[in-house]
Amino acid sequence: MWRGRVGALLRVWGFWPTGVPRRRLLSCDAASQAESNSPHCWNCGGPWGPGREDRFFCPQCRALQAPDPTRDYFSLMDCNRSFRVDTAKLQHRYQQLQRLVHPDFFSQRSQTEKDFSEKHSTLVNDAYKTLLAPLSRGLYLLKLHGIEIPERTDYEMDRQFLMEIMEINEKLAEAESEAAMKEIESIVKAKQKEFTDNVSSAFEQDDFEEAKEILTKMRYFSNIEEKIKLKKIPL
Repeated sequence: MWRGRVGALLRVWGFWPTGVPRRRLLSCDAASQAESNSPHCWNCGGPWGPGREDRFFCPQCRALQAPDPTRDYFSLMDCNRSFRVDTAKLQHRYQQLQRLVHPDFFSQRSQTEKDFSEKHSTLVNDAYKTLLAPLSRGLYLLKLHGIEIPERTDYEMDRQFLMEIMEINEKLAEAESEAAMKEIESIVKAKQKEFTDNVSSAFEQDDFEEAKEILTKMRYFSNIEEKIKLKKIPL
């Protein structure tokens, strides 16, 4: 009887006998910890974070928040994490976000929001450019799976492929007429189309090693594309 009353009083006062699990207090501590770890608006202090509205503005005061560091480009651009991307939808999302966070719309806001808008706008531009091009999209998708391709990978490529690259580079260097340039462009375009189709299939099958090999080849042909563009520029 006496122990029961003491136990009840200890519960009321918030104490507990040594050696007895303090489940209620631990529960409160955990809740408090979770609350302190959750993001809050820099302006009004209200709760904010992933899953809250558009992830850009505080739902209470509508102040622009800092970019979410946990959000990848696919999530930001409202795309499935896949190599296949609807480029029309991607462009629409890009325009939508720039109307939302472009620095021009924050010229009369606080310096904090101006800084955040610059960061958001840069992030949106980077995400759009990365996901728009098949090569950069594939490389980014590989990176999300923990795979990166070193810049110099000649030693990993087969001799026949490297010979093909050398021959195309030689033709490009010797090309003087518009017809010769168009022929090289046509070859490169066809190869990139073939690689894009193949790497898409590799990603669908979760064959990341195959995707890595194809993307490496695409990077070689991308370098040739850049050389073609430079050669077209009149000196």
